[in-house]
Amino acid sequence: MLKEERQNFIMKQLNLHNKVLSSDLCAKLNVSEDTIRRDLNELASNSQIKKVYGGAMSKSFSHSTGVRETYAQEAKRQIAKKALTLISDGMVILLGGGTTIIEMVRMIPKDLRCTFFVVSPVVAMELIEYSECEVVLLGGTLLHDSYIVTGSMVVNQLADINADLCFLGTNAISMENGITDAIWEVVQVKKAMIKSATKTAIVSIAEKLDSLEKMKVCSINEINYLITDANPGESALSSYSKVLTVM
Repeated sequence: MLKEERQNFIMKQLNLHNKVLSSDLCAKLNVSEDTIRRDLNELASNSQIKKVYGGAMSKSFSHSTGVRETYAQEAKRQIAKKALTLISDGMVILLGGGTTIIEMVRMIPKDLRCTFFVVSPVVAMELIEYSECEVVLLGGTLLHDSYIVTGSMVVNQLADINADLCFLGTNAISMENGITDAIWEVVQVKKAMIKSATKTAIVSIAEKLDSLEKMKVCSINEINYLITDANPGESALSSYSKVLTVM
């Protein structure tokens, strides 16, 4: 595989999953660690990615004070519009992190009256603009690679919440393997969030369908809604629609 093809593959994986591990890239591309290291160094030097320990992160996922591009932003806005139809006044909502969730909170009606429990400081800062909503940022260890709080403190706080609805982004989803992620600490927080909500909605661009990461969050039948940018009638969603509500 040519260097340009390898680097395009790396960028595609980063756009879909926000973070990649060097060891995974070596296996998927069948190249040496030195080759991957050189590719990541070159992409980082061109400001296309952010290098982290053991791999790299997407620049669009990295928080900064400057303007940042969001991968598939229009698709994520479509998802956000669908997701907001599930929310009504008086609800208690749990929110995960990620760029799709951020697009969603930016579209919240100004007169909505809800209580939001959030695990992402970035999402909390977007929500604080809505004076009619109560925003509770859960406390814990801020995870550098995903900008959410993690750890036993967060899990314990979540156990005391009985939310009407939980919105989560995902790194990967499939019928066979359910919701999966690449970061152990994130998996534990997502598990606790699902347990603390009456219903859970996964918000994800359709490109992530039928993908897999190494750590399991939950089975597909533990989710109530799957919200994507695809038409619910498309064949790619037919198997999902048999076990949950597809929007």
